[in-house]
Amino acid sequence: MTLLPSALRKRALDKDLKKIVALEAIGHQGGLRLVPLGLSLVFLALVFVMTAGQTGVDQGAWLIVAAAVIGGYMALNIGANDVANNMAPAVGARALSMGGALLVAAVCEAAGALIAGADVVSTVSKGIIDPAAVGDRGVFVALMMAALLGAALWLNLATWLEAPVSTTHSIVGGVLGAGLAAAGFGAANWPVMGAIAASWVVSPMLGGLAAAAMLALLDRLIIQADDRVAAARRWVPVVVAVTAAAFSAYLVQKGLSKVWRPPLWMLALLAAGVFAVALVAVGRLVARQAPALDNSKKAIGTLFTAPLIVAAALLSFAHGANDVANAIGPLAAIAAAVQGAAGAKVVVPGWIMLIGAAGISLGLALFGPRLIRMVGEKITKLNPVRAFCVALSAAVTVLAASALGLPVSSTHIAVGAVFGVGLARERHARRGGHIRRQARLNEAARATAIEDEVPPRATADGWLPGMEPDPAQDPLTIRKAAKRRLVRRRHLLTIAAAWLVTVPLSAVISAMLFLAMVRLVPGLEG
Repeated sequence: MTLLPSALRKRALDKDLKKIVALEAIGHQGGLRLVPLGLSLVFLALVFVMTAGQTGVDQGAWLIVAAAVIGGYMALNIGANDVANNMAPAVGARALSMGGALLVAAVCEAAGALIAGADVVSTVSKGIIDPAAVGDRGVFVALMMAALLGAALWLNLATWLEAPVSTTHSIVGGVLGAGLAAAGFGAANWPVMGAIAASWVVSPMLGGLAAAAMLALLDRLIIQADDRVAAARRWVPVVVAVTAAAFSAYLVQKGLSKVWRPPLWMLALLAAGVFAVALVAVGRLVARQAPALDNSKKAIGTLFTAPLIVAAALLSFAHGANDVANAIGPLAAIAAAVQGAAGAKVVVPGWIMLIGAAGISLGLALFGPRLIRMVGEKITKLNPVRAFCVALSAAVTVLAASALGLPVSSTHIAVGAVFGVGLARERHARRGGHIRRQARLNEAARATAIEDEVPPRATADGWLPGMEPDPAQDPLTIRKAAKRRLVRRRHLLTIAAAWLVTVPLSAVISAMLFLAMVRLVPGLEG
């Protein structure tokens, strides 16, 4: 039956309407993607206006204004890339929604930056490049501006590539590259750079091993117990109390070090007191919840949800207190240089701290979900227990490394912990599959022995004589078990490559920017 002309016109019209709807949807999505960019530009414009109002029109003020805008851009990229490591496990484990995680992280990051971050990072301004080797004030200002912008550009690219990298390594690479371009190889502190290079290997290995060990411990103590509820009542308070003690020490040592640095004995006493209080409080809470729980793994995992959220919040506070300096450290060094005190330690004005705190929080809210989904969902599947292991291992590993004087990166530790948990799951799944396969073969062997009236005499390991299962009899099962991967290798390779190129690439970008600045910008010539 042939279609009537009206029917043909109707079909063509339907197709055209579908195309129009599809184009409108694409345009709408494109418009939504432009919203974060527009808000970022508004933030940088506000930074420009605020800094101009603070510095006035004195000679050299324009350098501080330009540096403040670049520092705001760096803070946006820190929020977009680095904060994801703290919140990703909680989101991946469904302990927090994306909106809840963004809100908690933004508040805690800003609080950490404003309360405990008011100091210049001497390593950024003096530890990598000796200001005395630079000499000229204009060259030093150009060096710091190039380092800040080069590090920010690399972080922007890494976020677009969905690669969580170390913001500290980025700014260190930027200072190194611009410093080498300004003063040559003799101006660099190569022992410090060697320690940073060592952390590329040390940090993820420590984080991965610590997280895998904690997961194995919880699996043995609680998850594999016959009565999981009873095991949870016994061990969850202990584990959470250890976590509370570790995080209290972590918070004081890393997050509050700018305002309070107690001696080691006082830090240990504080941790012991927190452990005792948490043990009693959590024990009562778990005892109250236990009667309503069944014996499933999912039910037991709910006991770790609240500690996971608190751990993520404390990690964000400590991160804001420490890593805000990666944005405002070079900015403060530039302000000091313009005022004639290059390389000196200065007090950071409140308006500079506000730029760093607001920039990190806004960058997290606008661009953070991309990296949160990568770390929390795309590398491996997380539940509250696994995510809790990631958060706890991050705090414990940073504390232990600091006590031993090992150079580590909190970013590398956190991401390494996610990979460690995933690889431990792979090993456990393959081992479990092998045991189940052997059990099925053993049952078949026993059934055959009964049918053939063979005396069911078993050896010491439980197998019937002559009936031990041969792995070669089931090659398909072996191949499937060997190929079962619970960690996406392509993400592992991408992130590892990004870690390796962070310092050299930031250095190259910053060196090129420095050379361009001293040639093109008046007042920055050496």
